Amino acid sequence: MRCHDAKLLLAARRNGDLSQEDTPALQEHVQQCPTCRAFERRQSKVDSLFRDAAPFVPCTISTDRIMHAIQQQQRITQQLEDLRGQQRSRMARVGIFGTAFIATTVFMLSCLPLLAFVLLLTQPGLADKALALLSDIIDILLVLGQYIQTGLALVTYNNWLLLGVAFAVVVMFGLWLRLMRYPQEA
Repeated sequence: MRCHDAKLLLAARRNGDLSQEDTPALQEHVQQCPTCRAFERRQSKVDSLFRDAAPFVPCTISTDRIMHAIQQQQRITQQLEDLRGQQRSRMARVGIFGTAFIATTVFMLSCLPLLAFVLLLTQPGLADKALALLSDIIDILLVLGQYIQTGLALVTYNNWLLLGVAFAVVVMFGLWLRLMRYPQEA
């Protein structure tokens, strides 16, 4: 008997289709052939794994539940499409008004230098007042800058003051971390 025929007969025996007259020849071949003996062992291991496995439990989902889920999915899809359509119409409206707003803003900003030049030519007194106001604002900013420069010089001149501020910040950060930690069970 060839190994190919023996494997076919082993599969037939596994299914319960082996005839009585083929049984002795199959047993004799399996005893003499190590390859077929190993095949028979592997086949019995697979059978035992299937016997030991949990039995198949058929699914108990009804057709009504499936149809309900499909209808719900269709409703959700329709709602999403409606939201997308609303978003597209909003974006189209914003696009129209946005374009008009940007065009108006650019036009107005580009006209400011021309307007300032016309005011300078037609109203020299108004230009003097505007320049005086601008000069006062610049003077205030200069004085403020001098105060900030003096304060920074004081803080950086004496390193003890700077170290004290840094130490206070580190201690406050450590306390904050301590208070914000996750509570531990006892």
